[in-house]
Amino acid sequence: MPIESDRQEERTALRAEGVDIAIRVGLLGLLAYWSFAIVAPFLTILVWSAILTVALYPVFRWLEHWLDNEKLAAALVTLLCMFVILAPVVWLGFGLLNGVDFVAEKFESGLSIPLPPESVKQWPIAGKQIYQFWLRSVTDIGAQLAALAPVLKPMVGWLLKAASNVLVGLLEFLLSIVISGFLFCPGPKLVDFIAQILERVLKPRGTEMVQLAGATIRNVSRGIIGVALLQSFLAGIGFLVAGVPGAGIFAFASLVLGIIQIGPAVLFLPIIIWSWLTQETAHALLFTIYMVPVGLIDNFLRPIVMARGLSAPMLLIIIGAIGGMIAHGVIGLFVGSIILSVAWELGLAWMHGEGSAA
Repeated sequence: MPIESDRQEERTALRAEGVDIAIRVGLLGLLAYWSFAIVAPFLTILVWSAILTVALYPVFRWLEHWLDNEKLAAALVTLLCMFVILAPVVWLGFGLLNGVDFVAEKFESGLSIPLPPESVKQWPIAGKQIYQFWLRSVTDIGAQLAALAPVLKPMVGWLLKAASNVLVGLLEFLLSIVISGFLFCPGPKLVDFIAQILERVLKPRGTEMVQLAGATIRNVSRGIIGVALLQSFLAGIGFLVAGVPGAGIFAFASLVLGIIQIGPAVLFLPIIIWSWLTQETAHALLFTIYMVPVGLIDNFLRPIVMARGLSAPMLLIIIGAIGGMIAHGVIGLFVGSIILSVAWELGLAWMHGEGSAA
């Protein structure tokens, strides 16, 4: 009987301990869920702030060494980020809004193709033939567009709704830059804290993974995001000067094509052809001379600013950019490809048992 009583007490103690553990786990889970629910609306902003901090930290360290004042260096980097990154993004965002308004007006007024200018007849070799072909095409395609316009009109509402989210994205972008300015000074302590956590989870490779993630962020942000942003900004200026209709939409499209690694050259070519068909020869020639180097700038600038080649496949970059934009708006366009690239690099390093530094 004493043995049976001891076993009963032991079972009771085990049940009590199990209930105690379940309550603790439940409370921790509730606390974790509650914390995530509070942070979730700001998660994209915080992630983009961290990415900006990691990407621009070498600039901060250089300024800190030169100025011997880390707070002043952080403030200067933040202001520099606003002028170099935020200004083009704001310009592209408002250009996109204007472009959407232009498209909406065209849908409302009816789709049409402009008649060929008389100057086309003066083109050498086949000017008159091109003029006649263009004139016939306007008649044939114009009738088809007129029939198609009512079907496409519902897209206007979707475009306007998507464009309205751009303003929210721009505000989030501004807030991200401001937050990143406060992360430069405590940056090393935050990295050490994250490395300590990962050392417990991925021991003994936690620190290595943190270093690899930082190298990948700098590599992708400079070589893909930075180059695409510069290229689209220069292209947008060319579109505005040349009087391209819907210049903002084309500039934003060139940004997307640059980020997903297809390149905006496929977009520039038909616009250049349009300029030769609709503008004076001198204007079209100047526009072409300007746009050709802009379209090729990524081919020679990206290898210079990227410390190493990008191992992430193009499909991953496309999914990250487009999926990020659908899920999180303008910031998601930049964050998505970086996050998936980091995940890809860490996965490869984990499977191969080695990391690579950029």
